[in-house]
Amino acid sequence: MNNSVRNTARLLGAGLRALLVLTLVTGVLYPLVVTGIAQGLFPGKANGSEVEAGGRVVGSSLIGQQGYSLDYFQPRPADGLGENSLNTQYKLILSGATNLSADNEKLVRAVRAAKAEAVKENSTAGHRVNPADVPADAVTSSGSGLDPDISPRYADLQVHRVAERNHLPVAQVRRLVGRHTESRTLGFLGEPRVNVLELNIALKGLVAKR
Repeated sequence: MNNSVRNTARLLGAGLRALLVLTLVTGVLYPLVVTGIAQGLFPGKANGSEVEAGGRVVGSSLIGQQGYSLDYFQPRPADGLGENSLNTQYKLILSGATNLSADNEKLVRAVRAAKAEAVKENSTAGHRVNPADVPADAVTSSGSGLDPDISPRYADLQVHRVAERNHLPVAQVRRLVGRHTESRTLGFLGEPRVNVLELNIALKGLVAKR
């Protein structure tokens, strides 16, 4: 009986020591080392890829924002799984897509409505948008619903509207888009893209200098 109690106590003691050691290693030391390396080598990315403008943080280059006026370039539609009413700049609280199939009637209606809206919003007195020129990312959300980038085609679709509303030459706005168009990662990964937040910050600076 005494041997059984001693063995049980010994096993409990060994288990407790293992728990404490593993907690220290995996819960304290490892996070500190990884955080230290990240802060030392990649401080910007480690801190959320924050974007600053006017001396303050205005967002992250990794998260798309909604709510821009039509004076600015618009992001992809955001059809996530949930919303919040506290921070309306970031309406999505749950990241995700609609999960609707391509032939789903609800999705088809939404895409048609979004295309019609894109044509209406981006047509100006001297430039009529052809519905066939509206790219897919102008009428559909990304898989996460939080994509910060749009395609160069969608950015170009908006150039005439942005130029007209800000009283800028179309060529100047198009050059601005070109300067903020990123190529494929490593030359072959992904697609060319334009970060909407960074583009709009540059646009605001251009308008201020007008």
